[in-house]
Amino acid sequence: MSVEWTSELVRWMQEQARNVGFDTASIAPVPSPHSELAERDANRFQAWIDAGRAGEMEYLKRRDQEGILVRSGVKVAIPWARSVIVCAFNYNVEAPLSIAPAPPKTGWIARYAWSGRNSEDQMVPTDYHDELLTRLRTIESALQERVPCETRCYVDTGPLVERSAAVKAGLGWTGKNTCLINQNLGSWLLLSVIVTSIPVAAEVSIDTTVDRCGSCTRCLDACPTQALIAPRQMDASRCISYLTIEKKGAIAEDLRNLIGRQIFGCDICQDVCPWNRRAPITVREGMEPRPELINPALEWLAELDSAGFKKLFKGSPLERTRRKRLHRNVAIAMGNSHDRDFLPHLEAWSQSEDEVLAESARWAIQQITSSTHER
Repeated sequence: MSVEWTSELVRWMQEQARNVGFDTASIAPVPSPHSELAERDANRFQAWIDAGRAGEMEYLKRRDQEGILVRSGVKVAIPWARSVIVCAFNYNVEAPLSIAPAPPKTGWIARYAWSGRNSEDQMVPTDYHDELLTRLRTIESALQERVPCETRCYVDTGPLVERSAAVKAGLGWTGKNTCLINQNLGSWLLLSVIVTSIPVAAEVSIDTTVDRCGSCTRCLDACPTQALIAPRQMDASRCISYLTIEKKGAIAEDLRNLIGRQIFGCDICQDVCPWNRRAPITVREGMEPRPELINPALEWLAELDSAGFKKLFKGSPLERTRRKRLHRNVAIAMGNSHDRDFLPHLEAWSQSEDEVLAESARWAIQQITSSTHER
C-alpha cells in the first residue's frame, strides 16, 4: 500500500516542525509537469528570466539538458517529487526598523543577517542557511523513520521557488512586495523546504490564503530604486538587496544615490508593510540578534582588515559578500551621507588596487565635496 500525506500525517509533521523551532509548516502538492498550474508557473518564471529581471544571478538561469529552466518546476530537476514540506521561521526581533531615525554615520544590515549564537559568554556569527537546515534534517529523519520515502532538504539552494510552494501550501499570499505574507506572522519569514516522494491524499484540504494586500501600495511607493515595477513584480537587478549582495563589480551610478545607507540587503518594503505592525517577536537559539550589527558605524566597518572581517563575519550571511564588496557598499553609503568626516577613508580607498572600490570611493568623494560646495 502506497504512503500518502493524510490529515493525520500532516498534523504529525507540523508538530515536528514546531518542536524544532519553526513557526508554521504545511504541505504543497507538486503539480504534474503538463498541468495548467505547472505550465502557468513555468511560463511566468520563463518570462521573468527573459526580461532580464534576474540580473547576474546565473544560478536562477540554469537549464537542464533539454534547455528547460531548472527552477521553472519542481519536477524538472526532481522527477520523483510529489509534495513539498514548507517550513516558515519568524526572524523578527525587538529592534529598530531601517526606516526609523538612526544614529548619524551608520549603515544598515538586513534584519535576517544579524544572527548569532551565545557561546562561552560571547556571540558568534551564525547563518540562517545552516540553522534552518539543521532543523530540517531533524524533521527529515523523523519522517523517514515513520514512512518510507525519498527526500531532499533545501534552504534557498534548491531548484524550486520556495515562496510559490509556500503559497500552494496555504502559508500565506504573495504580497505586492513579492514577499510571502502570513496573516498572523507578517512577512519576516525565512522559508525552507523538504521535497518528498509522498503524494497528497485527496482527503487533505489545503486552503490557500486570499490576497489581503487590498489597495495598499506602501511597499511599491517606498522602494527607493523602483525595483517593484508593479504589484508582485520585481526587477531584481534594481533591488537593493541584489545590488549590495549579489552584484559583483561596480554598481550603476544612477542607482547609487538611491541605495542610501543600505550596506547589506534591504528591509524597506517589509518595514512599511502594515501586516508587520503586529508581527510577533521571536528569538531562538542560533538566531539571536548581534547588537553590533544593528545600525553599525560606517567608520568601524571601513576599518576592518581581512582578519577583522573574518572574525566578525565568518559563518554569517555577510561572509559571502567578502570584505571588498562590503567596503564598496560602505563607500557608497558614505557618499550618500554627505559627511566630510568620511573623506580620509574614501581618499585612501580611492587609491586601492581594487578598481571597483577605488571608483566607488572617488564617486563618494565627489558626492560629499559637491554637496559641500552647494551649501
